[in-house]
Amino acid sequence: MFVTDLLKTKKILVTGGGSGLGKSFAARLAELGAELVICGRRADVLETTAEELRRASGAKVATAICDIRDAGAVDEMFSRIWSEGPLDALINNAAGNFIARTETLSPRAIDAVLDIVLHGSFYCSVAAGKRWIAEGRGGSILSIVSSAANSGRAFTVPSAAAKAGVLAMMKSLAVEWGPHGIRTVSVAPGLFPTKAAWSQLYPDGSKLLSEEMEVPLRRTGQHEEIANLVAYLLSDGASYINGDCITIDGGRDLQNGGGSGVMGLFSWTPERWDAFRANSRG
Repeated sequence: MFVTDLLKTKKILVTGGGSGLGKSFAARLAELGAELVICGRRADVLETTAEELRRASGAKVATAICDIRDAGAVDEMFSRIWSEGPLDALINNAAGNFIARTETLSPRAIDAVLDIVLHGSFYCSVAAGKRWIAEGRGGSILSIVSSAANSGRAFTVPSAAAKAGVLAMMKSLAVEWGPHGIRTVSVAPGLFPTKAAWSQLYPDGSKLLSEEMEVPLRRTGQHEEIANLVAYLLSDGASYINGDCITIDGGRDLQNGGGSGVMGLFSWTPERWDAFRANSRG
């Protein structure tokens, strides 16, 4: 679909790039010639992924251990990256989410999501933007949000609120930073299964329909499909797309609206919730 050197002039940071969708994004960007930095909290995961990407594509892939919940650590990471040459693009992908009855959430549980999704994305965006502006150079920021940013979603309320904040940030920065040559875009994925998140977000009994029946196209998404969208949005061919959010979900949100895909959770008893939480911790 793309020429193999589409992103050969781009240096791109992917937060949460060691696993899940972030790893799939990094792999596709590397195939298309980008130089990469992948960041996360687990050194072993990052190094394993980086080595896989280097072997598969021959791309230059650096790693950065960073807890993006820590504003100081984020700024230090960006300074280290810039010492080797400025970024051209940032992908705010790192996230945290889990299902819970909102009235049972502790402040710590709420912050566990908000700190990663909203604060982390904000810290990274400002760290990149202020450097681009100071140097008089452009750049691109792509944030992974969700349809819950518009419609809300029951039982994952902190994530919905955080994603809504990220989406508002991206729309706001599109206007404020556009004159500096900085583009901001968002992608709202539908069902793209990942090993780590799937069992926690969609446990047995949470759904009244199978995943496929929630989607008009009657299938879940493939990682390469969303990775191709991300690659396009960061390419020069998308240079006039600014502030928009692209939904890639096979029409799921149009069919289901604000979270009806987990309608089964409304019938869970307190005992079942307790059992689910105990199993999740184990």
